[in-house]
Amino acid sequence: MTEGLSLRERKKIQTRRTLWKTAAKLFLERGYDQVSVAEVALAAEVSKMTVFNYMSSKEDLVLGPMQEHIGDAARAVRDRHPGESTVAAFRRDFMAALHAHDASVGMSDDPYVLQVRRLIQETPALLVRAHEYVRRAQTLLAEELAAAEDGPDAELAPVVAAQLMSVRYAVHEYNHRRLFAGESADEVLPGAVALAERAFALVEHGLGDFGSLPAGAGEASAGTARTGKTGAE
Repeated sequence: MTEGLSLRERKKIQTRRTLWKTAAKLFLERGYDQVSVAEVALAAEVSKMTVFNYMSSKEDLVLGPMQEHIGDAARAVRDRHPGESTVAAFRRDFMAALHAHDASVGMSDDPYVLQVRRLIQETPALLVRAHEYVRRAQTLLAEELAAAEDGPDAELAPVVAAQLMSVRYAVHEYNHRRLFAGESADEVLPGAVALAERAFALVEHGLGDFGSLPAGAGEASAGTARTGKTGAE
C-alpha cells in the first residue's frame, strides 16, 4: 500500500499506525475514559502535539483506520467500469472486500480487531464518532452520484446513497453478530455473501411487492382487532 510513496509519506503512515496501535492497547487494557492523550503520547514516545498533528481528537486514536475507508463507497462508484451500473460497481467492490476478509466490511475475525470493535460499541463517545463517519461516507457517495453524468438527479442521489449504504452496514452488522458469537470468518462468509446478494437485488430491482400480505389477510387482521377474538376462541 505504500509503494510509490515518498519516505516522508511512509513515515507519516508509520507514525499514524503506531499511534493507533499504542492507543488501542492502552484503551483495551484500562478503558477508554481512563487513558489520556498525554499517556498515549508518552507510551508512543512522541509529544502530545505530535498526536494532535495526526489525529483531530481522542476518538480518532481508535477510529483512525475506519476514517481511512470513508471514501471507499464513493470511489467504487467513481471508478466503475464503462457500462457498469452504480449498483453493480458498489456490489463488486463490496463482495471483493467480503472475500478478502476485510475489517472495513466486518469480516475480520482477528481477535484484536474484534476487541477494538467491542470497545467502540461499549463506549458512547466512540460510537457517536463512528456514526459520524458512516454519515460522512454516505454523503460522499451521494455527492459522487449527483456529480456523475449518468447518475440520479440531486434530489434522488441521497436516496440511492442511503439504500446502497444500508446494505453495506446491515451486512457489516450481520458479520459482527456471528463473529462475536464465536464463529470464524470462513464460517460467516457464505451467509454474508448470500445476504448481500439478496439485499443488492432488492436495491437493483426495487422492493416491488416484497412483504405483501396474502389476499384477505388484511381483512382478517382487522376483524380480529375489532372483536378482540381469534379463530380459536
